[in-house]
Amino acid sequence: MTLPFPVADAPSPESEERGRKLFATGGEFLKGVVAMSGMPPADRVEVCFAGRSNVGKSTLINALTGRKALARASNTPGRTQEINFFTLADSHYLVDLPGYGFANAPVKEVAKWQALLKAYLAGRPSLRRAFVLIDARHGPKDVDEEIMSLLDASAVTFQAVLTKADKVKEAEREKVLDRTRATLAKHPAAFPELIVTSSEKGWGIPTLRSVIAEIA
Repeated sequence: MTLPFPVADAPSPESEERGRKLFATGGEFLKGVVAMSGMPPADRVEVCFAGRSNVGKSTLINALTGRKALARASNTPGRTQEINFFTLADSHYLVDLPGYGFANAPVKEVAKWQALLKAYLAGRPSLRRAFVLIDARHGPKDVDEEIMSLLDASAVTFQAVLTKADKVKEAEREKVLDRTRATLAKHPAAFPELIVTSSEKGWGIPTLRSVIAEIA
């Protein structure tokens, strides 16, 4: 029996090479956006990364691009308060969304960037896929479900990516995957494959690169 939401297979050599070539450009920081009026032109394929504070978003973007400090990682939850755009070759935008949940910021600030997040997800025509990052040590939380529901409502396809998979034993990881599958089953916008990653060990990085390269 095929599990719903299986873990994505390793890419074919051709697909892996396309992903490697795309990310070999390294990526460049374009701009941080605090209002919809500041968005760059929607003139290329765009994928965004969403996740709770400290889920490892910046670290994953750095691992994908092979640039140690392209996206600024922070130990302070809620530090990233802008939507950060990175260019990849001349064909893709990688977009780092503000971390959500227990943000270390005034309530007014949090409300402001939650409104920006909603406006971005609902109103960005070039956005092809969102990657929702889930910490393998904790599994999906209520705040993850909130973003998934927002993506459902915005009709944006999203794919779940487990981060920090090297930090848990295999049996525990399987339990988290099962909980994640049960959560995803409730969301019509969920893409039917999971990606398991470890930025530290390089697990799943070629898979994620090739998935992004194949989104045209």
